[in-house]
Parts: sequence; C-alpha cells; structure tokens
Amino acid sequence: MGHRTPLFAEHARLGARIVPFGGWDMPLHYGSQIEEHLAVRSQAGIFDVSHMRTLDITGNRARDLLRRLLANDVARLREPGKALYSCMLSERGGVLDDLIVYFRGPDSYRVVVNAATADKDLAWMRTQAQGQDVAIQPRTDLAMIAIQGPEARRRAAPHLPLELREPALALQPFFGVDDRDWFVARTGYTGEDGFEILLPADQAAGLWRALVAGGVVPCGLGARDTLRLEAGMNLYGQDMDEDTNPLESGLDWTLAWEPPDRDFIGREALEALRTAGGLSHLVGLLLTGPGVLRAHQKVLVAGKEVGITTSGGYAPTLRRSIALARLEPDIELASGDPCEVDIRGKPTAARLVKPPFARQGTIRIDLD
Repeated sequence: MGHRTPLFAEHARLGARIVPFGGWDMPLHYGSQIEEHLAVRSQAGIFDVSHMRTLDITGNRARDLLRRLLANDVARLREPGKALYSCMLSERGGVLDDLIVYFRGPDSYRVVVNAATADKDLAWMRTQAQGQDVAIQPRTDLAMIAIQGPEARRRAAPHLPLELREPALALQPFFGVDDRDWFVARTGYTGEDGFEILLPADQAAGLWRALVAGGVVPCGLGARDTLRLEAGMNLYGQDMDEDTNPLESGLDWTLAWEPPDRDFIGREALEALRTAGGLSHLVGLLLTGPGVLRAHQKVLVAGKEVGITTSGGYAPTLRRSIALARLEPDIELASGDPCEVDIRGKPTAARLVKPPFARQGTIRIDLD
C-alpha cells in the first residue's frame, strides 16, 4: 500500500480505479478516462494533486540558493505571486526534476516538485543549502486540488474563502495569491485555464465535495496524462530525466543564459553541449496509419531507426494517436515530413508535427 492523500476516501466513495503512482495510491479514472478528458477541454474537471510536494523556501539567502539550483532565473520574479517554470539540473546537465516556483515576497518562495522525485529533490536542495541562511520546509499539512477547463475559475470562485474570490478571479496566468493557509494559482498541467489550489489538508474533502456537487467532473491520472500530452507538456521520467538535458528535451526556452555570470548548477555542462552540437531533439508525431502510439516505440525513416517515442497515446480531442519522440542528432526532419513508427513489429505511417497538439479547447495542428 502506498501513501494516501487527504482525498483518498473521496476517490473510493466515487468508485475510482486506484493505481500506484510515485509511491502513492492515486485514482486512474472514475469510469471513463475519455469523458474526463473531454470535460476538461469543454467545461471543468478537478484533479487531486496532493501527492505533489510543496516546499516553502525562506531566508536571507533563499534567492541566491534558487538562482544556483534552477536553470531558469528567479531574479525575474519581482511581483508577489509570480510563478516560474524551471528544471533543476545535475552538474552534468541532466534533469533532476521540473518544477514551479512562486515568488511570495522578499526572501520567500514556494516550490512545487514532482511526487516521485520529492524526497530526492529535498535532499539535494538541503545539501546545496548547507551553511546558508535558508530554511526549506515541506508543507505536508497542505492538500492540493487542480480545477481545470474553460469554466474552471468561474465554478471554483464561489467555493474559495471570501477574501480570495475577487483576487483569484483577477489573477493573470502564472500568478498566485494567498490568504492565510490557502494559496490559489492560475496554473495547471492540462493546456486549459484554471486554478491549482493549496489548502489545509482537513479542508480538502469539503472543497472537493462542493465542486463535485456543483457539476465539476472528477478526473484521474489517465486524463491528466492525455491532456498534458495534447498540450505538448513534458512528463518527468519519460520525456526528460537525469540522463537527458533541457537542450534535447524541448526545454531550451527554460534556460536563462543571462546574466552570463550566474553560475547555476549544470550551466558549464550545457554550454559545452551547446557548443559541441550534435544533440538529439524532441518532436511531435501524429499517427496517420492504424494503431496507438506508446512510449518506447522506434521511429523509422526509410526503414532506418532515427529515434524513439518518449510519450504516446490516444488523443481524445483529436480522435487520433499522438506522441512525443526524441530524434537522433543530425536527423533533419521538418514539421509535416512523413515517417513510420514500429508498432508491435509493423511499420505504421506517421508524420512530424510541432506541439502543442491541442490547447484551450482548440486543435493546434493540421490533421489532414
């Protein structure tokens, strides 16, 4: 038995199929993964993301620590509540984790890391913080609920504390606002608008039940994965990991090279790789033949293996199968070019596309 979030009893009550994920017992779906996916694209769905680890980082050297730990630069965060997406790298440039960091005020930041890497991340951060005036506090007293979809913010607002309702609705994308132990951010992992809400663990079930009673669809890990794949968002452990770097994972946009004297961990290795060239690269694939794309399938051109899929599946919004794939260095294929994917020993027609596949309820690629 894995760890259980404060909402586990709610998932059981709703008849969710429970599966192990990152050391936690989590809902895969509540009946129909496709219906959950489409509810988020068209209306609103909620996800229990309490397995994610929230860390509050405070102290006189908190900013300096994060500027060294993260490949993106927290010095860009000047307004309270502003969020930043970043990778945290090893010395050789591999991705230890991807995360979101929120600026809460001078010497105060909130970081949300992945469940499967949380213990490793915390140990790494504390090692790097040794001897500095920094406190790193895991917020195990908080639960986290994501409500996503075009109607998500409108449906969530009446259930927030009164003091947060107007400020939350006024948030710009990638900003957050808090009131005591509640924190509401206009962020997500689905390609749709919405909130991610941190709140006291003992209040999570009440919010969950109120949203479900109001018609918001409960969604599991399955829909979360197909939504993020359609949105072209990487999944840690599949599309990037310690053995890959941001330059070959479609995440070069998260690297803050300026100012040149910021010595973030992994910078030297990445600069050497960038100078040397010859890096593999992440692309999108649309299956045009029969079958379903999955991770770890060979990508072929003229019968020769040129890459491998990292994530794949049926995309309910597109009604087609899609994937992210890492192509070998010097493979010069452009969006629209044909290729094949080895599906159970059978080369199946596909073509390259540029992610995202779908966001904000809209298909972003040409299906013809």
